[in-house]
Amino acid sequence: MKTKFVSLLAILLGLIIIIFPILGLIGVSSLIGLSVLLMSIYLLVVGVTIIDYNSTGAILDLILGILLLLLSIGLIFNPALLGFLTEITLYIAGIMLIVVALASLINNRSSRYGFYIGIAGIVLGLLYIIIGTYISNPIVLGTLIGIWLVISGVLKLMDR
Repeated sequence: MKTKFVSLLAILLGLIIIIFPILGLIGVSSLIGLSVLLMSIYLLVVGVTIIDYNSTGAILDLILGILLLLLSIGLIFNPALLGFLTEITLYIAGIMLIVVALASLINNRSSRYGFYIGIAGIVLGLLYIIIGTYISNPIVLGTLIGIWLVISGVLKLMDR
């Protein structure tokens, strides 16, 4: 009975998030922001605690704590920041994949499939960049969260 209720709740919440996708993104962004906030508080406390005997480590902890504090505040109060960070990460990964593929293309000329390995890396790198363009949209991110909830609910309902 509990499993059926949880499954139906997941489906209902998933449909609500698909209809209003920003709600899912706000929730995820707030949870990630809270996690980063707790990590920043920890780093700030550790930095203040060890400043007497390890000033270099303390300064590093304090700087990281302040940066993470700013990031967490941004994630909690600006859900679009999560999409931006996701987009930037995918762009960097795509660019790195293209660079590695070009190096592979140049270095593996004697290999039988070296050319195809390089071309595959370039294509996948471009795919990363294209996906990064669309996944930065908060509507897409929220919709993906809703679809995941619906799929989870349906699969949980089928699992008895």
